[in-house]
Amino acid sequence: MYSMQTMPVFAHSLPSKPPANWELLTDHLVAVGQRAAEFAAWFGWAEAARALGRLHDIGKVSVPFQTYIATPRGEGAAKGPDHSTAGARMAYRLSPGPFGLLLANIVAGHHGGLSDAEDLERRLSPEHHPIFPYDGWEAHAGPLPQTRGLLPSPPWPGGAPPSGFGKAFLGRMLFSCLVDADFLETEAFHRRAEGQPETRGGHSTIPDLRDRLRVHMAGIDGRSDSTVSHARSQVLAAARDKAAMPPGLFTLTVPTGGGKTLASLSFALEHAARHGLRRVIHVAPFSAIIEQTAAVFRTALETQEDVLEHHAQAAWRETDDEEGPGGERKLRQAAENWDVPVVVTTAVQFFESLFANRPSRCRKLHNLARSVIVLDEAQALPVGLLRPCLAAVAELARAYGATVVLCTATQPAIRVQDGLDGGLDIPPEREIAPDPPALYAALRRVRVEVRPDKVTDAEVAARFAEVPRMLCIVNSRAHARDLHGAIREQEGAVHLSTLMVPRHRRRVLEEVRRRVKAGEPVRVVSTSLIEAGVDLDLPEVWRAVSGVDSIAQAAGRCNRNGLLPMGRTVVFEPAEASVPRFAREFHQATREVLRRHDDLLGLEAVRDYFRTLYWQKGQGALDALALEGFRPGALPALETHKDDSRFPFRSLADAFRLIDETMEPVVVPWDDAARAALQLVARVDKPSGRMLRALQPYTISIPAQARRDWLGRGALRPVSRALGDALLAFENTEHYDAETGLDLARPEYRQVESNLF
Repeated sequence: MYSMQTMPVFAHSLPSKPPANWELLTDHLVAVGQRAAEFAAWFGWAEAARALGRLHDIGKVSVPFQTYIATPRGEGAAKGPDHSTAGARMAYRLSPGPFGLLLANIVAGHHGGLSDAEDLERRLSPEHHPIFPYDGWEAHAGPLPQTRGLLPSPPWPGGAPPSGFGKAFLGRMLFSCLVDADFLETEAFHRRAEGQPETRGGHSTIPDLRDRLRVHMAGIDGRSDSTVSHARSQVLAAARDKAAMPPGLFTLTVPTGGGKTLASLSFALEHAARHGLRRVIHVAPFSAIIEQTAAVFRTALETQEDVLEHHAQAAWRETDDEEGPGGERKLRQAAENWDVPVVVTTAVQFFESLFANRPSRCRKLHNLARSVIVLDEAQALPVGLLRPCLAAVAELARAYGATVVLCTATQPAIRVQDGLDGGLDIPPEREIAPDPPALYAALRRVRVEVRPDKVTDAEVAARFAEVPRMLCIVNSRAHARDLHGAIREQEGAVHLSTLMVPRHRRRVLEEVRRRVKAGEPVRVVSTSLIEAGVDLDLPEVWRAVSGVDSIAQAAGRCNRNGLLPMGRTVVFEPAEASVPRFAREFHQATREVLRRHDDLLGLEAVRDYFRTLYWQKGQGALDALALEGFRPGALPALETHKDDSRFPFRSLADAFRLIDETMEPVVVPWDDAARAALQLVARVDKPSGRMLRALQPYTISIPAQARRDWLGRGALRPVSRALGDALLAFENTEHYDAETGLDLARPEYRQVESNLF
């Protein structure tokens, strides 16, 4: 039995080494407190974060936990005693009242996640079977500030206390500082103990990346004297000029094909270098395009390690609440903390993390402070979550020194200047692009036709046969598969959807571009994934009817480089495929705009479309989150507890989903590289982030029910013993079609196939 009087107190043990090599609790608490304080200093809350770090593991000053940590693996309990409640109680005593409750929740949840108030209060109550710290825990934690010393001066930007949303947001940001510091210090201890080199850091500086981009842009800017090239040069020059403006909220409204991807990166790096901001985070609407965007950035910046791709497919699930004797659970997490100069991620990963409660999803949040965040295709924000998403964007700029750029070809009406209640305050002078109406006129390269009657797949296939180079975009993966089947025998017929692994899609796009450049036939059937950021130029594009913003994006693949006098874009309603349920509101708003405007893609028509979409639904429909036991809507639910900090962190995280269908990742052994990466992960006890990132190009998100069914039938298997069912791969490519990807066409999965991705 462990004796507190005769033995040192440890934070982590090493099963293969004597106690002299284990980590002392004092060292761990001080190190986590210091690192958490450094993280929180970027937004002014260093001392509160330091206190959290010094308190989070004081429950390990107990005979039960020290006995557990000293027990050889396999002979004791698989899960250790509760060691987080003790620190939570001391955090609450440090600052009794609402702020202390927030601090207590952070400490209590540093393994299992932030909880709802009822769960936290149960753990803080005397009736809860607590593990009290052994007398003398203060000697391990070190000095703690008085209540007033926890707060910055002034505590809130502008002097006024924030809304309930702002206070809950602060809680999540401080939670991020603690859990990331805890993870990094545990990782550092194990690396030192195992004699491994430090693998984090060592990235290029923001000024270095800015200079490389300047050289790259000088090589491509103005290479031709076309109207498109001239417009792109104007956008780039304006982006560099506007970078001198103070941090905050910006818009960048550039028609598709106007070079906004690299212009936005130029603005971001110039702005970050000038104002001392730490990183650039590019948020794309779909996981399907982040690999391409990251590749463009790596080429422009001449770097591999300075650009990170991160999306929801990489966020493997957490299953345990406690960490294990040596902190193994933390080391098994595959989450990223975004401590790199340039991050390319998805809207799902970005916004769901901002409302998450689990350590793996929240680790990165503190790294958003003092960063430049580019929301590419900002119009793609989900209508039912629009107001909480806008509140998060505004809070990052207001209280955390971030600059946020709403980057789009079809700027949604989400500013207070557009009349939207709860919109973003972005005055006209913070529009980066020079004269958006003139840009639209200069870059108009297509004529839009709207077919009055429903169009069959046979008619579309017949048009494909007549036109050697054409693209058709439809609203579901099932329809894309069916339509591709109708043209499969035509020369150059290809299919694109998110049922294909990213590496497969990339190969297909490379072949499409090769054919376009060579003047060979190419006939593309795709879901909407091709609309955002895919650099493709075809003379004719057909688009199944959808929102005006999607139609504009589709038209951006038509005559993209202005090589024709005018391209042809056809909008049609499919006869065989109904409009997906969640897309019907966009479809209806488009029909109303068609009755009022001749030019569907004109700026006035786009503005009218978003007004119709947002305003006719009413304010409640823009925050439609339902939390059981709370007021409807995320913002009202948080505002109710503005004064007592009894925030529903867990319930909010569970409910906040940008995509309704529950999707989970699976890995496909698509080629030799995929199989080699899977074998490497399977061989090690603790797969590294680098190893898991190597699987991202072969990962597909599928409905949770399909995943469970295939796992039960043995088609899927766990890849890593450490990650268990959180990381599954197919045994072979039996279910993967060489042209259309994973086959979800069996009757039991037909309904979820109608989802739009």
